[in-house]
Amino acid sequence: MEERQLKQQESARLDKWLWAARIFKTRTIAADACKNGRVTSGSTTLKPSRTVKIGDVINVKKAPITYSFKILNALENRVGAKFIPQIYENVTDPKQYELLEMSRISGFIDRARGTGRPTKKDRRAMEAFIEPAMFGWDDDDEMFDNED
Repeated sequence: MEERQLKQQESARLDKWLWAARIFKTRTIAADACKNGRVTSGSTTLKPSRTVKIGDVINVKKAPITYSFKILNALENRVGAKFIPQIYENVTDPKQYELLEMSRISGFIDRARGTGRPTKKDRRAMEAFIEPAMFGWDDDDEMFDNED
């Protein structure tokens, strides 16, 4: 089976590159990230229309960590996921991944009570609280028989 080669480009719009490199799902989300200051190069925030070149290093803040990517191919058309190694090199600091793992672990332990999806115990407590018999909704309709 023959490997398909990508057409090498010198520069591309930042928002198109972020979308083409599959860092963001849509180009609109990529442009919004740029506008909100979550995409930087060094200490400079980048606009969506900024042209990026081969060799540039882009920092993308996706909570809770900041990813760093070195551009290997400046393309503007989305390609298959198997071509990602030809598009960018992930140069993210390993400490950022440790931070991500710590937030994953602590996310379940430090969840405030009552936030998020109910646990099985919470669901059973809610069902016990809202019993049909409590409101007189029995099949016997005892509540309505006492009207005479």
